[in-house]
Amino acid sequence: MSNATRFHSFPLIKPDFRFFSRPLRFNLFSHNPNHQLSSLRPLCSNSNQANSSRSIVGGLLDYLNESWTQFHATAEAKEQLIDAGFHLLSENDEWDLQPGGRYFFTRNMSSLVAFAIGEKYSIGNGFHVIAAHTDSPCLKLKPKSASSKSGYLMLNVQTYGGGLWHTWFDRDLSLAGRVIVRRDDGTFSHRLVKVKRPLLRVPTLAIHLDRTVNKDGFKLNLETQLIPLLATRHEDVSSEHKGKNADLSLKDGHHPLLMQILSDEVGCKIDEIASIELNVCDTQPSCLGGGNDEFIFSGRLDNLASSYCALRALIDSCQSPGDLSNEHAIRMIALFDNEEVGSDSAQGAGAPTMFQAMRRIVDCLVHNYVGESVFERSIRQSFLVSADMAHGVHPNFVDKHEEHHRPELGKGLVIKHNANQRYATSGVTAFLFKEVGKIDNIPTQEFVVRNDMGCGSTIGPILASGIGIRTVDCGISQLSMHSVREICGKDDVDIAYKHFKAFYRNFSDIDKKLRVDG
Repeated sequence: MSNATRFHSFPLIKPDFRFFSRPLRFNLFSHNPNHQLSSLRPLCSNSNQANSSRSIVGGLLDYLNESWTQFHATAEAKEQLIDAGFHLLSENDEWDLQPGGRYFFTRNMSSLVAFAIGEKYSIGNGFHVIAAHTDSPCLKLKPKSASSKSGYLMLNVQTYGGGLWHTWFDRDLSLAGRVIVRRDDGTFSHRLVKVKRPLLRVPTLAIHLDRTVNKDGFKLNLETQLIPLLATRHEDVSSEHKGKNADLSLKDGHHPLLMQILSDEVGCKIDEIASIELNVCDTQPSCLGGGNDEFIFSGRLDNLASSYCALRALIDSCQSPGDLSNEHAIRMIALFDNEEVGSDSAQGAGAPTMFQAMRRIVDCLVHNYVGESVFERSIRQSFLVSADMAHGVHPNFVDKHEEHHRPELGKGLVIKHNANQRYATSGVTAFLFKEVGKIDNIPTQEFVVRNDMGCGSTIGPILASGIGIRTVDCGISQLSMHSVREICGKDDVDIAYKHFKAFYRNFSDIDKKLRVDG
């Protein structure tokens, strides 16, 4: 959620893999080191209960631990879609789409659009879309990152988004992102990289040298005092990486030691790395926490929690052979990059990516139909859920919330309202979204910001105004938004997942009962 004004060792928990839709690659972590495995609350339902009560929390923790960057989040979503039988498309190729088909494509490997076409789709029917974003506030390496001070090798970084930058101090940090590798045949390959071990640190100044910090607050210069340490000056570069490779690294503005670490991770030579695009990432795993394991402690909850709930809702609502047999609409998710910096990029919500895809889908399905304004009619029947994390009421700062709109953790999705259109919700769209949940007794909450405070925004208004699609802004309630380590309620993840599935399943029936225009 964009708003420019806006920790430990853990015992391993072995989850019961029977209840997850795909195997976990990471163990789950309990925040309480005194918990015994037998005392932990299960993450999912008894196998005799209905499938609808299954928890996706284990899968979310796996997704968060895999998705250190927007590139990894997109790659993980891609893998899950392929595993579920969705067909990968290329925006560069001609599409051949059929009712009942499931498809997706990626852009820049940091944004993704996936969709499933109802078997009863007819010309002019709409799209039911859930949109979220893959990026989070973080530090990113500058194009020339090499820096040296007082005997230390350091990495120059840029701040990305409106982060709480003081939370990045004294954390075990590392690097992840992508590199472009030059092949022997002259072609180039796109490779993801993640250095899983603690590699970097931004140390705070000792209180003995800053006696007033607790009274006056921690104030920092983002250019000169937020520079991570990489190593001491004496680089331990193996002989095979010395000579011209070391010269190449220095010429490109990066420490030879950094380039060696990257080449080892990717499995290539230093001089084969043509370009790097790296985020600084916290290495502490996402985990359950709280006295009853009711919380999720993690980085990047804003907005990977929404992205994952949308992804699983789409996949699971199209999983069984009959799931699309009575569907007249097209179910879709759109996961965008660069929301935290305004969405104005080729892979952000400000680009026409989703609308171009919608038009191409309609064009593929109309065949020889020669009627008027098919795409425009489809948009009139469409509905967008803009899913981004919401501000839960902070128990130590209750007065920061409007008295009657204080969302709590564990109480369901938060529908966001703003009279000045910082959110795209209207009375009609809020009503429709609440109604699809009421069928399954799914709770919701309401949020408006105080009149004397600034309001963040989302991709909702951007997409709503881009083509006139009806939109509701909603999100999972959380604390510590834009911190290196955030908090949300475990139950809210499952509630959001169920609400999104109910949206796909129920929206058509609810929508046809309400007439506003005409």
